[in-house]
Amino acid sequence: MSVEEPLFRVVRGVPTAEELAALVGAIAVRSRPATGPAAAITSAWAHSGRPVGRAPAPRAGAWRASGLPS
Repeated sequence: MSVEEPLFRVVRGVPTAEELAALVGAIAVRSRPATGPAAAITSAWAHSGRPVGRAPAPRAGAWRASGLPS
């Protein structure tokens, strides 16, 4: 029987069981590829914060125009 090398190790501190569980969960979520139809869906909340159309061209007064209604 061979002993496997751990995937990660704590090098400083003494984490609680809850902290280790949170770390394992975060690593598991980040290791999955974000593909398929669910990855392309943008929520209405996220979409509402994006500007419609193009941003003002970089010119004199563009910062002021960016705050005006379109």
